[in-house]
Amino acid sequence: MELHDHGLASDLEMMRQQAAERRQVLRWLLAGAATLPLMSCGGGSDASGAAAGSAAAGVTTPSTGACTVIPEETGGPYPADGTNTYGGSIINVLNQSGVVRSDIRASFNGATGVAAGVPLTIKLQLLNASGGCASLAGYAVYVWHCDRDGLYSLYSSGVTAQNYLRGVQETDSAGNLSFTTIFPGCYAGRMPHVHFEVYPSLAKAASASNRIKTSQFTFPMATLNEAYTASGYTASVRNLAQISYASDNVFSDGTSLQMATVTGNATDGYVVTLTIAVNG
Repeated sequence: MELHDHGLASDLEMMRQQAAERRQVLRWLLAGAATLPLMSCGGGSDASGAAAGSAAAGVTTPSTGACTVIPEETGGPYPADGTNTYGGSIINVLNQSGVVRSDIRASFNGATGVAAGVPLTIKLQLLNASGGCASLAGYAVYVWHCDRDGLYSLYSSGVTAQNYLRGVQETDSAGNLSFTTIFPGCYAGRMPHVHFEVYPSLAKAASASNRIKTSQFTFPMATLNEAYTASGYTASVRNLAQISYASDNVFSDGTSLQMATVTGNATDGYVVTLTIAVNG
């Protein structure tokens, strides 16, 4: 868990004040630039997607203009956020010690497994679609995804005693956060993806009832084909050949706001970036 020098309450209060100051500046800028063309935001590999990826990679100035809220999607059957049960018990990692972390490859809170696979860094930026696309500081994101074999910790046979590839991070003053993980495998019937939930604060991320957005993002096909040449992804090659974005039950209606921008390779690992707009 990441340490806070002055405590969570002090940190969040400082971030709220900074966000308020930025919003005021944005209002002045927008008032004087009403005739300028509006910007768009979202994922993808086109020009707008590249800009979004750059923002998530570390741009410290908030975006301005118009952006589209990322689609609401199912959390699926393996969220471990307290909203479903497995084996007759409610599974919730959000209230477990250690879940707030940037490196999610290892299990935590007493579990010792470590997920193997191609290294992956996930960089996200949260924007306020209802507030001029200003960056959202002090929000929190919970991410989870399957391992190299397409298995979900806490649910899938063989990894029920593990809780790896799950974690929570808080956005910084520019709305950015990042996770270190492994490239997820492709299991039968779904395009490879990462699940996430957005919360209005780190404190509220302890309960799924406080989430303001549940969604998923995916990866370009060229990246998937390359990543799955790595050791351990043989089953993913076979499963990917039997599915497409068009037939996927989540991405069949389009991927423009849920397609991550990717750099890297299967040997050294990948960095994916995505700008996520929500109504903050």
